[in-house]
Amino acid sequence: MGDIPPQICQLSFLRVLDLANNSLSGTIPKCLNDISAMAGGRSGGHIDVLVADYDYDTYMESLILNIKGRDSEYKKILRYVRMIDLSSNNLSGSIPIEIFSLSGLQSLNLSHNHLTGMISMEIGGMKYLESLDLSGNNLSGEIPQTMANLTFLGDLNLSYNNFSGRIPSGTQIQTFNPLSFIGNAELCGAPLPKNCPEDEEEEETQQPISVGENREFQEIAWFYIGKGSGFFVGLWGVCGCLFFNKAWRHAYFQYLDDIKDSAYVVIAIKLKWLHQKLGIYNAGNGKPI
Repeated sequence: MGDIPPQICQLSFLRVLDLANNSLSGTIPKCLNDISAMAGGRSGGHIDVLVADYDYDTYMESLILNIKGRDSEYKKILRYVRMIDLSSNNLSGSIPIEIFSLSGLQSLNLSHNHLTGMISMEIGGMKYLESLDLSGNNLSGEIPQTMANLTFLGDLNLSYNNFSGRIPSGTQIQTFNPLSFIGNAELCGAPLPKNCPEDEEEEETQQPISVGENREFQEIAWFYIGKGSGFFVGLWGVCGCLFFNKAWRHAYFQYLDDIKDSAYVVIAIKLKWLHQKLGIYNAGNGKPI
């Protein structure tokens, strides 16, 4: 019961802070970033000094820790584990921005409290974070895009909060189970089946255009296909009849000859008429023909 004492921040060599399933209240201390063992990378810093000065051959520690949603016993690799578990308490207030500067932290579990506010963009600096559980709180706002930088993140649970907006796109975030985001009514985008409003508007504007263009293309294509096939069938229909029917063939060519003769006569008459007109015109102007 009670608050988390700020003196805990003076434990600079602390690697595992597990205060889960208690009745702790108040806010999360802002000074947690003073725990230097959690602030460094996987190699370097106070962890290496601690490992060098401690004789793990004579005494082997063993802890059962809940990381990535399951209880596991840690022995030989316990020296490399860095985690904070404050889940299932009555903590309130916002998540201190200072906690996101613990770049060496591998697991952060603040689930099932009464935390409010937004997730800071600084979370993108927790480059070694493998497990993050903030479920069952009253956190709100958009999930920061910087979470896409958490390339080691293998377990994520942001369910049952008040997050809104689009789920950040990244190499891993879209691969998580939709249950990791369930219980956030205003959240949208993959891996949730709910589309974002801007996606629906884009689909509404693009779909009629694409359907219309496709329909127009099909109509034009079928027009030319029909026209070409009709010409082909008509041409070969006429040629076939003339080729196989001798009487029709003679009649057809006789018809062409008659047309040719008629055209010749008409042209000859027209030329003679034109010549006469020109002769009359020249005679009236006193010019020789």
